[in-house]
Amino acid sequence: MASFQASGPEDVLAACEAAAKALPAWSAAPAPRRGEHLFKAAELLESRLAKISEEMTREEGKTLPEAKGEVKRAINILRYFGGEGARQFSYQIPSERENVFCYTLRKPLGVVGAHHSVEFPSAIPAWKMAPALVAGNTVVIKPASLAPLSAYRIVEALHETGIPAGVLNYVTGSGGAVGNTLVEHPAVRAVSFTGSCEVGNALYEKVTRRKVRVQLEMGGKNPTIVLKDSDLDYAADVLVNGAFFSTGQKCTACSRAIIEKPIYEPLLEKLVAKTRKLKVGNGLEGDVQIGPAVDAAQLETDLKYIEIAKNDGAKLLCGGKRLREESTTWVTSSSPPSSPA
Repeated sequence: MASFQASGPEDVLAACEAAAKALPAWSAAPAPRRGEHLFKAAELLESRLAKISEEMTREEGKTLPEAKGEVKRAINILRYFGGEGARQFSYQIPSERENVFCYTLRKPLGVVGAHHSVEFPSAIPAWKMAPALVAGNTVVIKPASLAPLSAYRIVEALHETGIPAGVLNYVTGSGGAVGNTLVEHPAVRAVSFTGSCEVGNALYEKVTRRKVRVQLEMGGKNPTIVLKDSDLDYAADVLVNGAFFSTGQKCTACSRAIIEKPIYEPLLEKLVAKTRKLKVGNGLEGDVQIGPAVDAAQLETDLKYIEIAKNDGAKLLCGGKRLREESTTWVTSSSPPSSPA
């Protein structure tokens, strides 16, 4: 699909220095003018919707309808925060003294470092970059190592709008190779991170020592509760969608269901029947409902947790094994694949 550089610490240092240099002029620009860049980028992305959506499906694995929906979400995020440029109001505060006028001013923090995971490779970078930029901050973003192209397309569109050099900077590579350099740079005054609890906790300990603003979106363990008066067909659809949408590769995926005993057996029967009907394969094919895991390591993790559940006493009622060549479709490529997709 694409080749990306493996950025190193020197690339991150250059990006942070460029962001710091661009900060004074960008933060001094009127906020509505900053918002215009987001509006223009949204228009560019919308004109390329089909191409960018297909790239995401090939890159990350989610089905094409899911990818289109996500790119549209990124476009909407850019438009929403573009409008925030004209809505950054200050507030007058009543004073207890005569002839004293109290008010607030909104000021940018400075350089913002943004890291994100693979689950929503277009929407997450959009919702990190757009508010930071319209508020007058400059940004250094490091996308998910397994899906850098989707984030690159947003950065590319913003640069095509004529956003000043250094305002938005993009570095790729593993978190271990570039992440520490980014969060430790003295110019970075805020960090937004989406990823694992382990990395997020370590990052929090690191940046809070410098009084840096930090925002963490980490892993979830999400139950869905089904009460006995529920519509069972609707409940089963919600559970299947919550568990398998995006191949389950998102922090908000339903990982367990808590079901009242009177409806447990009939709901379980519906869940198994609906799950068996799901088609797994190439996300570019119109009737496929579950795409492949993002990479071999994630597939092995999925299989490992199935074994953990069985060892803990769970009863496997459907699936549980890797699909082999005869039951899968292939990801579109220029040469025949050498192993099952």
